Amino acid sequence: MAIPRIHVAADFRVGGDVVLPEGAARHVALVLRLGVGAPLKLFDGAGLEAQASLIEAGRKRVVARIETLEPGRGESPLAVHLGQAISKGDRMDYAIQKAVELGVAAITPLYVERGDVRLKGEREAKKLAHWQGVAVSACEQCGRASIPPVHPPQPLEAWLGARDEQLRLVLHPATDDSWRHADALDSAALLIGPEGGLTDAEVAAARHAGFQPLTLGPRILRTETAPVVALTLLQHYFGDL
Repeated sequence: MAIPRIHVAADFRVGGDVVLPEGAARHVALVLRLGVGAPLKLFDGAGLEAQASLIEAGRKRVVARIETLEPGRGESPLAVHLGQAISKGDRMDYAIQKAVELGVAAITPLYVERGDVRLKGEREAKKLAHWQGVAVSACEQCGRASIPPVHPPQPLEAWLGARDEQLRLVLHPATDDSWRHADALDSAALLIGPEGGLTDAEVAAARHAGFQPLTLGPRILRTETAPVVALTLLQHYFGDL
């Protein structure tokens, strides 16, 4: 059986003890049925990886002792900030999960004109916490030790106004333009619209903010598929794929 890999937001030190959070503890003790002495891999979400072993494995409390520490691996040299139009149900989860697996540096859910989701107050906070949990789970699976932030949702115009990445791309299937291929870069912003696509005014606003239109070929991709393809291309040209 593969050694479980778990995120714990704690200060790691060799010889120190770490109490696993409730969900992870339940999984380790009740689902995997691991006992004292079983090995674990822990990561702090800020770039540090630890080899540990269980010293307590009860139904209500699971504790691991850190044996070795090392810098985490799996971070791309290309920092991509994904602006993803919010979509319903599992589609947004899928986009976030795969973006994290593909090395994205940050994600901002966006409110756009043709978007079919509007969140406010407690509902927005709960959805944001859920998305952040999706990012954590993706890091546990793919081996990243740094969890990319999922920022609070914001209107498209606010996100566009804050962009200063070297390369800025907006997916727009109707474009006849080809993006200008840079020789090298270490930061990029990627804008993905909703199922109905961005409006002409939104594309114009993105262009005004320095975004180049990008088409991914003759087939129109779903909003959760488009970031997977675009991030794969960016990581191939400028990152570590």
